[in-house]
Amino acid sequence: MKIASYYLDGHERTGIVRGDSVVDVSDLMPGAPSSTRQLLCLMDETPGLSGTLVRRAEECAGVVLSDVRLLPVITRPHAVWCAALTYLSHVREGGDRPAPDYPLFFLRVADSQMGHGAPMIAPVVSQQLDYEGELAVVIGRRGRHIREADALAHVAGYSCYNDGSVRDWQRHTSQITVGKNFAATGGFGPWLVTSDEIGDPYDRGLQTRLNGEVVQSAKISELLFSIEYMIAYLSTACTLEVGDVIVTGTCGGVGVRRNPPLFLQPGDVVEVEIDGIGTLLNPVEAEAAA
Repeated sequence: MKIASYYLDGHERTGIVRGDSVVDVSDLMPGAPSSTRQLLCLMDETPGLSGTLVRRAEECAGVVLSDVRLLPVITRPHAVWCAALTYLSHVREGGDRPAPDYPLFFLRVADSQMGHGAPMIAPVVSQQLDYEGELAVVIGRRGRHIREADALAHVAGYSCYNDGSVRDWQRHTSQITVGKNFAATGGFGPWLVTSDEIGDPYDRGLQTRLNGEVVQSAKISELLFSIEYMIAYLSTACTLEVGDVIVTGTCGGVGVRRNPPLFLQPGDVVEVEIDGIGTLLNPVEAEAAA
């Protein structure tokens, strides 16, 4: 099942994607939640609900996707945990640095994200906006001290993520967080694909394209730290809530490590595609003058 967050007629909605249309969950059940995060909570509490929604959605016409504005999959997440240096190809392109013994995490704020089709904003204070295509894991069951063996049972589904990075601001200090949180730099979408539909997440290819040309390519199986390990690691420190997002890191090919560097410019189009999920597309636009 594919679940989308979108904006239509002045309201945020959540719906079931079917082909090129989306069916509002409020048309499928009484008292329906208005956000994807709330829907995931209800699905966790109600066994069989996802199957019911899919069957009912097949009987509804829905709204054509091109007529709605897609939002980030989770619009107001409790936490967005982003991992760094999780592919050996990305570690090696940084020079002689060793692979980390533990995953490196930083947090993103909700306002730094945008949905499929929305512009990725190149900030006026920098000329070093970069792309990072990644797999996003969305938590569907609350938990603390989750064992690796049980971790995937806590996953609602998966999506595409472009962890847009303002490289010079990343390097202001040893903490990279500010450079990872500029407004409208984190593409998240186009939708969530539930775990049952994805099956084995490692048997998926990831590709990032800039203006139609492939700039990153990897298999999810190349991760240095498994999805299960990341979930167990984070849940040792804090409770993972339904709707929390774990962005699993990028592979080699980022713009800052190219010679000459390849940074995003207004007019560029960035796509992140993952097998079995779909393609996240964001055009790059210059930030409006203050």
